[in-house]
Amino acid sequence: MFQASLGDNLFAVDPNGYEIAIPLLPNGEQPNHFGAEAASSEPLTSGAFTGDTRAGGSCNCETLTLTPHCNGTHTECVGHVTDERFGLAQIPTGLVGIAALVSIAPIAARECDDARSPYTSDDDRLISSGALHDALRGTWHPGMSSVVLRTMPNTRAKRMTRYDPDRPCPYLTAAAAALLVELDVQHLLVDVPSIDRLLDGGLLLAHRIFWGLPRGSRALALAKRRHATVTEMIYVPDEVADGRYFLNLQVPRLASDAAPSRPSLHPLRPL
Repeated sequence: MFQASLGDNLFAVDPNGYEIAIPLLPNGEQPNHFGAEAASSEPLTSGAFTGDTRAGGSCNCETLTLTPHCNGTHTECVGHVTDERFGLAQIPTGLVGIAALVSIAPIAARECDDARSPYTSDDDRLISSGALHDALRGTWHPGMSSVVLRTMPNTRAKRMTRYDPDRPCPYLTAAAAALLVELDVQHLLVDVPSIDRLLDGGLLLAHRIFWGLPRGSRALALAKRRHATVTEMIYVPDEVADGRYFLNLQVPRLASDAAPSRPSLHPLRPL
């Protein structure tokens, strides 16, 4: 067991955490969005070799095909929206620090006071700055690194939902993204497929605000928060209560703007 500090407080970190990544089953039931092909696998074949012991091969060796942004839990970086290629391999992840887990019920856009995107419709469900502020009150503290958002209602169907771009799922308002920047949140984790509306004319307002990019910019040099990450399509079980946890964000060192990831939340015990 190791320790973490927050202000003047010291905590023991429980190594037995809660997995909040959705297991990705190639060729099986899995979450999906934006009409991407499902993640799949097939045995490697090379000459007489087959990578499938069921077919007489000496070992199993599969070729995996997937689109990280669309096939399950994934972490992405500012390279998602810049012309210059910038990959996750350049960002420190792993034991990133203390996170706030909060549950929020998105509201209809017609009931939200935040400024709307030109593509927002009245029936869109939004994660507003006011709801986010209220949820974090009493939990967030300077020195924390991450926010984990669980949308309500919370159902196990999130583990296998095929999201239709024509039926927007909940997303952040620009003001909510700006609040996260104001709080200096470095790692944002959500259980929706995107922090922006799936069809928004390419604006990606929340993404750009979170990475410190001017509206419409695709220039990496202008990104003020290039080491911040966004993790989408997580699933936080109901039994994990809102509160503070230590976040372990495991991401493979791929020189890509997104990769499948394995975040987990670890309980804290005051010392």
